[in-house]
Amino acid sequence: MDEFSPFTPATTPTARRPLLGLTVLAVEDSRYASDALRLICLKSGARIRRADCLNSARRHLKVYRPTIAIIDLGLPDGSGLDLIRDLNQVSPRVSVILAMSGDTHLAHAARSAGADGFLAKPLTSLAAFQTAVLSQLPADRRPSGPRPMTHDEVSPDPISYVDDLAHAADVLGDSQTDKSIAYVTQFLSGVASSAGDRTLHAATEELIQRRARGDLGRASLQRLAGMVQDRLDNRQAV
Repeated sequence: MDEFSPFTPATTPTARRPLLGLTVLAVEDSRYASDALRLICLKSGARIRRADCLNSARRHLKVYRPTIAIIDLGLPDGSGLDLIRDLNQVSPRVSVILAMSGDTHLAHAARSAGADGFLAKPLTSLAAFQTAVLSQLPADRRPSGPRPMTHDEVSPDPISYVDDLAHAADVLGDSQTDKSIAYVTQFLSGVASSAGDRTLHAATEELIQRRARGDLGRASLQRLAGMVQDRLDNRQAV
């Protein structure tokens, strides 16, 4: 579990930093997506912590209650839907629970599990994030008066994409099971899309479709592993 920013006293929200005084728990295994959230929260005034799996998030929630939970739906140790269901039943409830995924078809399942909203990856828009959060907060937690419209986009650190590729390479290098392959293909599809790596994203989607048709796709899996390794060997090209 990573803490992105130190604790500071609660502050009244302002029009330009409408999430001042709020705390965010980001349950996200991708460092690239996490860095985008870190930058968005920083610009919005919120404090953020990160958990990279369900177990880490649950340990965190035993000692710390965030205002907002943003939960990726594909995590290394299970589905984020399970954590959303759990949080929806806890009293007092986290004020805002948002699901996040690159697969927009999961939005209905997330809301059925108890999420207040759904964030589609890649998430880079400051305005989209602030609107998604503020629309779920009670009026007394929002800044008063008009809020300036912003079209700001955040640009995560490219090194965090390399970290994600290294994580994927580790998973691909371990003894492969159906579960691990399903996880790593979903993970790579999301991070490649977020980083604008169209070639890697297309190769990952091809493998996902093959496996959905019952084809084990061993050759495609080896090709995908080779593409990941090539990017790690040539980091300047990432």
